[in-house]
Amino acid sequence: MAVRPPTRILVAEDDPDIGSLLEHYLRKAGFLPTLVASGRDVLPQIKREPPDLVVLDLMLPGLDGLQLCRAIRADANTAAIPLIMLTAKGEESDRIVGLELGADDYITKPFSPNEVVARVRALLRRAQRAAPADSRLTYGVLSVDVDRHVVKVDGREVKLTAKEFLLLQYLMQHRGRVLSRDLLLSDVWSYSYTGGTRTVDVHVRRLREKVPMLAEAIVTVKQFGYKLLDPAPA
Repeated sequence: MAVRPPTRILVAEDDPDIGSLLEHYLRKAGFLPTLVASGRDVLPQIKREPPDLVVLDLMLPGLDGLQLCRAIRADANTAAIPLIMLTAKGEESDRIVGLELGADDYITKPFSPNEVVARVRALLRRAQRAAPADSRLTYGVLSVDVDRHVVKVDGREVKLTAKEFLLLQYLMQHRGRVLSRDLLLSDVWSYSYTGGTRTVDVHVRRLREKVPMLAEAIVTVKQFGYKLLDPAPA
C-alpha cells in the first residue's frame, strides 16, 4: 500500500519568533512546513516545491501579502492553492481586500497557534474532501468536474480559488434552496468563521464576476443568504 506523502504547508512570515512557532505546531500536527521570511522567496519556493496550502503574512518585506496573493491567483498553476492570510491588521476593510484578492481565510494577530492548525485542517478538508458519487455537476453550459477541480463554461475553463470552487459546488448541489450565510459558513468553511458573514458576500461576488451567467442565477435573499435558481428548461 502506497504511503501518502506529508501535506506541504508554506509559511511566509518575517517575524522569526512567530515563524518558528507556526513551524513547530504545524510539524507537531503532522504537516511538512517550509518557512520563508521574505516576500520575494514565496513564488520561487512555490514553483520549486508546490505546497498544498499557503499561510501568508500580509506585511512581508520585498513583496507584501496582497501582491503575492494576487500573483498566486493570477497563475493557472497556483490559482487553486488554498491560502490563509495572516496579519496584524484587524480592520474589516483589510480583511475584505485580502478576500477580494482570493484569500480563503484570514487570521488576525495575536492568535493561538492551535487555531492556525485548526484553520489549516479545516481548509484542507474542504479542498481535499472526497468527491460525491456524481463527480460531474452541470448547470446549463456550466460544468464542474469535482474529481479534477475543473470548472468550464461552454467548454472554456474558468479558474477558481479553492473556496470559490467549493462554494459553487455547494450551491449547485443545493440548487433551488435558500441557503443562509451562516449555513454556507458552516458547510463550506467547515467551522464557525470569526471573520463574519461578509466573507460569503465577497466570494459570491467573485463567482458572479468570474462566471457572468451566475450574476442573475445566484439570487440574493435580503438579510438572509443566497439561492441558486433552478436552470431554465432547454
